[in-house]
Order: sequence, then structure tokens, then C-alpha cells
Amino acid sequence: MTIKEVVDKDDIRNFLLLPVRLYKDSKHWIRPLDKDIESVFDKEQNKTFRHGECIRWILLDNNGETIGRVAAFINQKMVDKGNDQPTGGMGFFECIENKDAAFMLLDQCKTWLSSKGMEAMDGPINFGNKDRWWGLLVKGFDRDPNYQCNYNFPYYQTYFEEYGFQVYFKQFTFARKVMDPLSPKLEAKALRLAEDKDYSFRHLQKNELGKLAEYLRTVYNNAWANRAEMPELTAQQAKLIVKQMKPIMDNRLLYFGFYKGEPISFFLSLPEINQIFKYVNGKLDWLGKIKFVWHTLLKTNRKAFGILFGIVPAHQGKGVDGAMVLNAREILQVKYKRYDEYEMNWIGDFNPKMIVVVEQVGAEICKVHHTYRKLFDESKPFKRHPILN
Repeated sequence: MTIKEVVDKDDIRNFLLLPVRLYKDSKHWIRPLDKDIESVFDKEQNKTFRHGECIRWILLDNNGETIGRVAAFINQKMVDKGNDQPTGGMGFFECIENKDAAFMLLDQCKTWLSSKGMEAMDGPINFGNKDRWWGLLVKGFDRDPNYQCNYNFPYYQTYFEEYGFQVYFKQFTFARKVMDPLSPKLEAKALRLAEDKDYSFRHLQKNELGKLAEYLRTVYNNAWANRAEMPELTAQQAKLIVKQMKPIMDNRLLYFGFYKGEPISFFLSLPEINQIFKYVNGKLDWLGKIKFVWHTLLKTNRKAFGILFGIVPAHQGKGVDGAMVLNAREILQVKYKRYDEYEMNWIGDFNPKMIVVVEQVGAEICKVHHTYRKLFDESKPFKRHPILN
């Protein structure tokens, strides 16, 4: 077996096509868009290169056939943040069912990261945002992956753990049927809050689209900024998020809570577009775009995907969460029966308060991913991700 750095068009093609071959008989794997994968490794598109570096390899057998792939990277903003040792990352791992091949790929990452001064590596993670390509799937193989979320073979878990990776944190994806009832306790709290005329709850109106970025920024900064290493959201960043959402946005999936007219909570979802992208076979060329528009018009997708949930601390514990969900239920279960299923973006096991909120909504864990950490010096004490207060 031979490791080869990805340096030319043929290498890129082999990097992209390996999982297509590996998962050809998989019922649930959905091919990611080639452009989404390649954007991670494009210095012009991925801003993480401004403070980091990345490398990727393919693994070839003795006949020259690609049998594995992996990437390693260093994000200087995260190397020492919350860590007892300089920590890099690895991801985009795919491999045939061969332990020696898997270990060869993982050794390559470890060697490269060690040469750069790293003493540990997290994986499989993304060279960029945590809401994309993050964690190894260990439960939920019977469900389709959501857009830009990892799906992998069960045997990957064995290889990672035998190599010496330990669970740094678990990632839970929750799901519920749209038409299922709310818990009586949550509904009672929401109805009591509805009597307070200072509060109001609604989905974003079409004439409010211009205000979405500022609504988002206001709630996010008051609810999440400076927690769990999350910086404040700038006006420019908020506008960019809205711009990225617009092509698939359904305003009846964007719920806000207001107190005396000021936004104090959000419950934001999008149509789960992997349910459409699975028909384009990784290519958003002219034919892929036609297929995308066609399936959008046919309303092929019956699943919504929650991306952000937050409540300003001063209004937590008052039933705001239930009031938003109650308002959503009145729309989605009665007036707008567009979606059957609902899944929520992953929540770390280090965030027990958010897990309680989601469970109260009646959602249950449908997928589990592991973010692993491998200490290069295994005699050092291993620490899991700290619990959020």
C-alpha cells in the first residue's frame, strides 16, 4: 500500500470518487456535492486557511486502486483554545474494511500533525465550521444523512477506538414527527405565557425578510455569544448567513419570540435539502440544477431540519421555548402541512440544558456521532469536553 498526497486533478477525482464506490450498495448514504467537499480545500473559498493549513492524501493498493483517503489540518484559532495540549484535526476519512489500511491513514495524520508541533488530534472533524462534516456516525445508520453531515460504515468506530481515539464528546441529533403532540407540561407553560401580552410569537413574515439578519444577530449575541468559545456575530456575518439561507428558505420555518417588540428567541429551520440533492449524484451542473428545481416544485422533500435554537437568558425558564414550538405547531400541523419529519442539528452531550429543552419538545435521539480525541502521549490524562453551565 502507498500513501499519496492529493496534488493534481486525478488525485482529486480519486479522492471524490472513492466513497461513491464504497457506498454503492448503501441504501441511506447520499453523495455529497463535489463542490461542497472541494470548497473545504480551496484557499479562495475556505477562510480557515487565513489562520490554518491543510493537507490530504489518498491510499493506493498494490494495483494502484484507491482504497482510502483522509485529510489533516491545523486551525491556529483552536490549537490551544480549551486544550491542555496543542491539538490539530483530521477528517474526510474513508477506507475499505481493512485495519492495516485504516491505521496507515491515521498514522499519516499523526505524523504530519506531530511535525507541526501538535500533541493531539480531534476527528473526524471539519477544517471549518462545526455544523459541517463533524463527528463519526455510531448510531442511526438506518436514516439518511442530513446536508453536509457525516455518514459512514459501522466498522469505522472499531478502527478509531482501537487506534487510541477516545470520545471527546457525543453529538446527538434529535427527531420527531411533525404531527406528534407536544408534551402536556410544555404546552401548559406555553399557554400561560400567551396570557402575557408583552410576549408575541410568530414565523417570519415575508415583509420582514429585510430584518432577518438583525433579528438573528440580536438573539444570537444575547443568547450564545461568549459561551462555548462562540464569538459575537457581526452584522456582516449575519447578512452572509441569511444570504446563504435564501435559496432554500421557507419563512414558515423561521420562528421568533418577541418581548415588547424586541426579538428574544429564535427557532430556525430549513427544508432538509439532502432529500433533494440525493437525486443529483453529487453534481450541481446544469442537469443537477434542473433536477433540483424539478424536485423542489414537486415538493419531494418532506423533512425539515432545525439549525438554530436560542433564548436570551433573561427570558429562559418562562415557557418561551414551548410558546415558539406551539406557534409552529399551529402552522405546520394545521395550516401548512408541508413536512412530515423534523430533525435538529446536533447538540453536544456537554450541553445538558439544551438537551432537556429538545426532549420537552417531544424529540428523541435518532443519530449519535462521536467527536474523538487522540493524545499522542497516551500516558497523559485524557479530559472530555467540559460541561456548559
